[in-house]
Amino acid sequence: MSFTAREARAIIRKAVKRVPEGEEIRHLNIVPMMDMMTILLVAFIFQASVTATALTANQVHLPPSTNEEPMPEGAATLVISPTGIVFIDAKEAKPIVPVRDGDIDASEKEGGALGLKIPKLTNFLASYHRIEAVNAQAAHKTLPEPPELLIIADRAIPFRVLHMVMFSAKQKEAGYKRFRLIVQKHEPGR
Repeated sequence: MSFTAREARAIIRKAVKRVPEGEEIRHLNIVPMMDMMTILLVAFIFQASVTATALTANQVHLPPSTNEEPMPEGAATLVISPTGIVFIDAKEAKPIVPVRDGDIDASEKEGGALGLKIPKLTNFLASYHRIEAVNAQAAHKTLPEPPELLIIADRAIPFRVLHMVMFSAKQKEAGYKRFRLIVQKHEPGR
């Protein structure tokens, strides 16, 4: 069956006339789109903060070491970078206290500028230790006693900051008594 151009145009006109025009759009419902954008914004902000924390933790320059021991299982890890103290577990990196100019702000220390205890760090470690104990009990495992804290510190961090971190972790609430300082393996000739 073949049609002439005139017959084809007539068929198309009839088909177009049979299709209803529909309603005129008078408003646009943007609430679902705004909800979606809000969710994406929150996700991007969270991802940016996690990425920034991970980058901060990766900027740690370790001093050399000659000892080589395997990493203990189940030990908590704390990174002291030039910009902050970050707690790292299997799921995420959580910043606890900022470090500025090689020291912790006096408002973050119990007793002001000369204080040694960092209450935020002590409370965080105590809460983490309690959660780990509950999880171990639920899994019918035993935690090493006393618990061990791995401390990874930048070589530029003053000893006073390291001392404050260890002092805060040794508090009765936190319960850490054993520390392992992680440093870079020393390679002769470097």
